[in-house]
Amino acid sequence: MSALAARTGAINLGQGFPDEDGPAQVLEAARDAIAHGVNQYPPGRGIQDLRQAIAEHQQRFYSLHLDPDRDVIVTAGATEAIAATLLALLDGPEDEVVVFEPYYDEYAACVALAGATMRTVPLRWPDFQPDLERLADAVTDRTRIILVNDPHNPTGAVFSREVLDEVVRLAHLHDAIIVTDEVYEHLTFGVPHVPISTLPGAGERTLTISSGGKTFSTTGWKIGWVSGPAELVDAVLTVKQFLTYVNGAPFQPAIATGLRLGRDFFDGIAETLRHKRDVLVEGLRAAGFGVSVPDGSYFVVADAAGIGATDAAEFCRALPDRAGVVAIPLTAFATPERRADYATLVRFAACKRVEVLEEAASRLAALG
Repeated sequence: MSALAARTGAINLGQGFPDEDGPAQVLEAARDAIAHGVNQYPPGRGIQDLRQAIAEHQQRFYSLHLDPDRDVIVTAGATEAIAATLLALLDGPEDEVVVFEPYYDEYAACVALAGATMRTVPLRWPDFQPDLERLADAVTDRTRIILVNDPHNPTGAVFSREVLDEVVRLAHLHDAIIVTDEVYEHLTFGVPHVPISTLPGAGERTLTISSGGKTFSTTGWKIGWVSGPAELVDAVLTVKQFLTYVNGAPFQPAIATGLRLGRDFFDGIAETLRHKRDVLVEGLRAAGFGVSVPDGSYFVVADAAGIGATDAAEFCRALPDRAGVVAIPLTAFATPERRADYATLVRFAACKRVEVLEEAASRLAALG
């Protein structure tokens, strides 16, 4: 869809990357690191200062205590963190991974690479919270990993405490490991982000994944991390060293700088994105879409049925020529068996400049 946007000159509200740079202190720290020779291989676990900053961040925001030398590794973005974690912990087709559907597409790819089996729990329009009975049915003694993306891509849902508690209960009941993808942790709107690892009984069986890309608008730097019990982190490191080994030497001290920014920065990015979300939501409603108002993430899911869509994929392929806007069908994030459940739903990215979102809204209004 990004290629289609480039070819047609359409506004790209498909792929989730910002069109503004991150904080000046973070960018300057990267330039300074390059200028002072931080251009060779960093340690395999990541530079010590970044691991320390990650541990400080988890303590400051969530009261989680981590040993930066044992409980944290730095990865090539959350993408590698997810891949290395799944490859490390899955042994074959008898191992099952439970994910919420629709899901970030890497999950299915990495489960397949590991030769394991994926089971999905559907999230339903408009609030995209799972049915707890269906979640309990999906988790069995064959479940090796419960993979939780919260805040959730593509729906923007922030899962309720009831859902998180049930995940922990089921993980204990069936001796499963919890893996959480929390890259949007600082981008929630009026609701708190609650890491599963903070819940009673969860820490000893949870690996937490996050990154600096979304928080600091540096998605191209690909600096992520995995934290959790040392023996699980070591297993991930064993795989990671044969994927990228290391990455992003001058960007690691820059992300450490970002993680130490004041609380006003973190509150500010959430408030800024909330405003952008509201601009996009208002524009989509004015254009005739039904809208699920997200509690977090970069994205807004809209229902195009009200403007005549019956197939989200066909609608999105035609949208650049019809309205000069690119979006992504939610069916791209679903298994073939469940695509009918999301047949007219479309994901738009809100992480663009306000004037871009306003122009996109104006163009979409022509659809009505």
